[in-house]
Amino acid sequence: MEATSVKILFFDIGGVLLSNGWGHESRKEAAEKFGLDYEEVNALHSFIFNVYEIGSISLDEYLDTVVFNHPREFAREDFKEFIYRQSIELPDTLQWLKEWRKTCGFRIISINNEGKELNDYRVKKFKLHECFDSFISSCEVKMRKPDPGIFKLAMGVALAQPSQCVYFDDRIMFVRAAQKLGIRSFQHTDFESTKRILEELKQETFQPK
Repeated sequence: MEATSVKILFFDIGGVLLSNGWGHESRKEAAEKFGLDYEEVNALHSFIFNVYEIGSISLDEYLDTVVFNHPREFAREDFKEFIYRQSIELPDTLQWLKEWRKTCGFRIISINNEGKELNDYRVKKFKLHECFDSFISSCEVKMRKPDPGIFKLAMGVALAQPSQCVYFDDRIMFVRAAQKLGIRSFQHTDFESTKRILEELKQETFQPK
């Protein structure tokens, strides 16, 4: 691949810039806090969460199936607030990327799996518009990673060929899914290594010939 052809950076959000919105550790904590049967909650979650992530049901409909399928002694809004509080900024990467984006010369687009309410909350709460030029979110495009269609859609939105794109994700399965389409992809493991790759890409692409 010609380094100078790179023009688009695709990024995952959960596990790279922010914590996962509603991961298994958060569900375990919720079970303890609210007195739920974790095994039951997790089994029901596994059946329906993908449906939520592609925007086919709302957060309330997801909770109707997973939590409020029994009478509860706590309020729905208290539980939803707990879910929202699980989203935290991971150290270093997001703030650095917001600044780096201003002068990097690349367009930066997210490709993320997220349900609509959580996605909207995270974009607003952490000012992700300061980081991304656009969002390819599963809840909006009705596809989720590792479906190759979501990567193809992202390239279509960017008007870019695979050789012009670079992708970062913390999950190796999704990295490999992008690689199969010809997208140069990296597994994000820590801030310093991702920063180094990005700086090298910038130098390769924009240094004087």
